[in-house]
Amino acid sequence: MDIFIQLVANGLMLGGLFAMISIGLTLIFGIVKVINFAHGEFLMVGMYVVYLLTGWLDLHPYVTAVPLIVLFFVLGAAIQRFIIQPLLDAEDPHVQIFATVGLSTAMINLALLVFGADLRTTTGIGVRAPVHIGGVRLLFGQIMMFLSAVGLVLAIHLFLTRTFLGRAIRAVAQNRGAAALMGVNVNKIYIITFGIGAACVGLASALVAPMYPVSPTIGTYFVLTAFVVVVLGGMGSIQGAFLGAMIIGLVDSLSGYYIAPDLKEVVYFAIFIAILIWRPTGLLGLGKGSE
Repeated sequence: MDIFIQLVANGLMLGGLFAMISIGLTLIFGIVKVINFAHGEFLMVGMYVVYLLTGWLDLHPYVTAVPLIVLFFVLGAAIQRFIIQPLLDAEDPHVQIFATVGLSTAMINLALLVFGADLRTTTGIGVRAPVHIGGVRLLFGQIMMFLSAVGLVLAIHLFLTRTFLGRAIRAVAQNRGAAALMGVNVNKIYIITFGIGAACVGLASALVAPMYPVSPTIGTYFVLTAFVVVVLGGMGSIQGAFLGAMIIGLVDSLSGYYIAPDLKEVVYFAIFIAILIWRPTGLLGLGKGSE
């Protein structure tokens, strides 16, 4: 029983990691209706920035979250404005996908050119310190990721429901044409939303970097799981992404112990496919909104 409780706790903490990475991805898709295949590479770049800042300025990785959030908001807004936006009215919507795939490839190869293929490790005082809660042993960094994921979901929910800009973003998500007729600058909303989604990755980078070594291809693993989480929870649903992340985290932890570590991806992909057959819009998805 103690082992099971430890596995559940580990799964929830892992779910917090997946949620941190997935929230920005589902926000961008839910509003801009663009699948960002470079999302994992955003995380990779952020982890390298944390590695450099902690090495050059002797900062704690968590302190780098503030400049990373600002930097990635600007980066995301610029990518939306100058790469994605000109392609939104293209006759073939796949052009947008090709653009993000091309951006992903370019970022990976640039990282290989600058940093090489070797793993780089970011250190942070206290991040890997053990924390005992009852009979459960966790790492401080795991707890921080889980709490940050919960806080991020609540913050985005309050932003979308309690602020004028948030309501404008929701209006664009529900019906782009009607929102434009009511005076909402749809293109500006897209730029802001992409920036917020990228800023979420910046926050995740500061939390993930001291827990995992970084290499140019690390984003591929994380983004694959993030896509499973986003589709499982419901494309565009922030709460769904969090719920999907918790499910995948638990399945990963439990199946890795009770079945086999090499088969845990098989298990949660099988569950993922089964839920999509039962509910194609995901657990909390509401279907495709009006344009």
